[in-house]
Amino acid sequence: MVSEVQIWRLSRAHKERKLKLENLTLEEKASLCSGQDFWTLKSIERLGLPSIMVTDGPHGLRKQKAGSDHLGINQSVPTTCFPPACATASSFDRHLLEAMGAAMGEECVQENVAVILGPGVNIKRSPLCGRNFEYFSEDPLLAGELAGYLIKGVQQKGVGTSLKHYAANNQEKRRMSNDSLVDERALREIYLAAFERAIKIGDPWTVMCSYNLVNGTYASMNKKLLNDILREQWGFKGLVMTDWGAVTDRVEGVKAGLDLEMPGSGGVNDAKIVSAVRGGRLSEGDLDKAALRVIELIEKGVETAAKTKGCQYDVDAHHALARKIAAESAVLLKNDDRILPLKPGKCVAVIGTFAKTPRYQGAGSSKINPTRLDSPFDELLRLGVNAEYAAGYGAGGVTTDALVAEAVTLAAKSDVVVVFAGLPDEYESEGFDRSVMDMPAGHNALIEAVAAANPNTLVVLQLGSPVTLPWKDRVKAIVAAYLGGQACGGAQADVLTGAVNPSGKLAETWAAALSDTPCAQWFPGAYKTTEYRESIFVGYRYYDTAGVAVNYPFGYGLSYTSFAYSDLTLDKTSVKAGDTLTATFTIKNTGTLDGAEIAQVYVIAPSTSAIYRAKKELRGFDKVFLKAGESKTISITLDDRSFAYYNAPEGCWALESGGYTVAVGASSVCLPLSAVVELAGDGKETALAAQQTTAADYFAVAKGGITISDEAFAAVLGRPIPPSQRASGEPFTVNSTIGEIRETPAGGQLYAEVLQGMAALFGGGGEPDPSMQRMVEAMIGDMPLRALAMFSPEMSPAMLDGIIAGANAAL
Repeated sequence: MVSEVQIWRLSRAHKERKLKLENLTLEEKASLCSGQDFWTLKSIERLGLPSIMVTDGPHGLRKQKAGSDHLGINQSVPTTCFPPACATASSFDRHLLEAMGAAMGEECVQENVAVILGPGVNIKRSPLCGRNFEYFSEDPLLAGELAGYLIKGVQQKGVGTSLKHYAANNQEKRRMSNDSLVDERALREIYLAAFERAIKIGDPWTVMCSYNLVNGTYASMNKKLLNDILREQWGFKGLVMTDWGAVTDRVEGVKAGLDLEMPGSGGVNDAKIVSAVRGGRLSEGDLDKAALRVIELIEKGVETAAKTKGCQYDVDAHHALARKIAAESAVLLKNDDRILPLKPGKCVAVIGTFAKTPRYQGAGSSKINPTRLDSPFDELLRLGVNAEYAAGYGAGGVTTDALVAEAVTLAAKSDVVVVFAGLPDEYESEGFDRSVMDMPAGHNALIEAVAAANPNTLVVLQLGSPVTLPWKDRVKAIVAAYLGGQACGGAQADVLTGAVNPSGKLAETWAAALSDTPCAQWFPGAYKTTEYRESIFVGYRYYDTAGVAVNYPFGYGLSYTSFAYSDLTLDKTSVKAGDTLTATFTIKNTGTLDGAEIAQVYVIAPSTSAIYRAKKELRGFDKVFLKAGESKTISITLDDRSFAYYNAPEGCWALESGGYTVAVGASSVCLPLSAVVELAGDGKETALAAQQTTAADYFAVAKGGITISDEAFAAVLGRPIPPSQRASGEPFTVNSTIGEIRETPAGGQLYAEVLQGMAALFGGGGEPDPSMQRMVEAMIGDMPLRALAMFSPEMSPAMLDGIIAGANAAL
């Protein structure tokens, strides 16, 4: 509870900030609302407001000392590269994420960073999203819980976080200009729910808005998102900042609740704010709100810096924590004949370049310069494994007959084969999306050949997203290690040798084929829009409802031991609005090894529901460690939101009467315990009665597959579907992309000049690595013209107008 002294201090601090605000000129207020440069805020020294630094996360600190960029191109100071969210989500461990956050906070304190930009809680709508490695899950409850605890960990060290990318930013293609068309129910239940939960758990200092439009309005000037929902409904008290270069109309942004533009515009947008206030187009009160939030953020950062000056973090301890997190996040997908853990004394063939040069993080703005990097092969040797190595493939996953032959020869003479494979950097990155779910052909061919030579073959996958597994029935074990951070080598060796008993569970479904995924028909969309036609049927909510077979379901993961569930009881037989319901059950470790189990609680709506619903939804989870033979009683409490749906016509969360099944088990498809509770609803589902006819396609998902007509999508969207393509002869604007105008003479020249300019970011025009090259080329093509000033400070508004006029002249 907040003490009287704390209340007094908060009140005094607020009064002091108000006094500083009153002493600011109009120009100073406007200047505070944009960055000084790429990473720092402006100062007002006469009022004791210094500049503070904000910089990239989200799974470690990326602080650049020189050569600033937001793409991860230029080098940053060495810091701990913890496992990205694609891995840590599989831990289902709130307190592990909190510990990771605290360590990140300590590193920020040492480097005098006030705010670390992360975590990201965008939903994994498609496995193709190039930035999925930065995001937690296809499920909003899991994503929101883990992000909330990571935020708590960072901020307990006096360092702020920036929850991102708000909102409906679920692809990289055209991310700066795309309009995400999402029906209100899906928006609330799926795409905003993770943000809401993370905010209520962690109370982040800042929220970062995304680049894209959401239902016709850019996120950076979307009052519904930035004010009505975020502040008024969720109670967020912090600051809203842009993603880098996300401003489209600075004045409208201030009106909507956007406080801070990053990076700054060289004073251009500050002047627009001043002019709008003086011209009566912007209330000075709205500007005051934004400036006051910036002052508060600066003062928080200054307070921590004053208290922690000279603090140093323990590099070795943080590396050890990174190893623990990576090991507890690994998911054992298959283990035939108990081939794992590796048996002492066996001759082990270790095959694959990733065994010596692991893929441990994603590419782009989150790319960390690690304090050290362990390799799986070296760590296996250090743990006493009798191992020999063959490369198997080269750069980009390409293999040759000679490399495969070498690997096959080694495999044939060994007792066990461990193949390290997955997705190279150039396959998934910020800036572009994958087009297929497949691993490199060279990786797949190598696994097939080695498995044919030795049946005792197992595969360790290093990747940021699910892939197809054409060889899964021909290998004995599969470990999804995801991207394990700088200590991935030691963590993977720990799991393979049994030093750590794997306990991770999948935070996303591994579909059997891309065509099976619910949004395959609509991802990544057209030039102007991406239609979220699948609505609420994302991930397991679709697969389990439609009865689509998958390779591995949500929540799935094996262990070297076994567990049994029993004795489920509910503390009530009926509930109503405002009630809680506690499910209590027992888990027993029935095996011979100590291990941890992740218990999951799902709610299944009545089969007679008058609205379309997913078959089941995750509503609670807990991770419990059990010694061999030990039993523990677990209690998980559900609130009324666990049974609710969002009623768009009524504009509120609603409850439908009926018998709801509370199911408990080890994954979304393994739920041995269940009990029914009666819910007294509010009857508001009658407002949706017409959808049984107008949106019948959504009710048909339960019969298998997903086919959504224009009429059905328009019905749930609540308006006609906007055009997805540019009309012939439609004029170019500042929001048109370089790729759109590239075919005009002026646009072609601009593209060439920007590409040449980007080469300078690689250090004097040196050759970039393939992942960076692909990312930069994709980002240039999708870059709106308005964002050019971020990369070319000499680009004036008049110059930009000239470029647009030249492109339009060619239409």
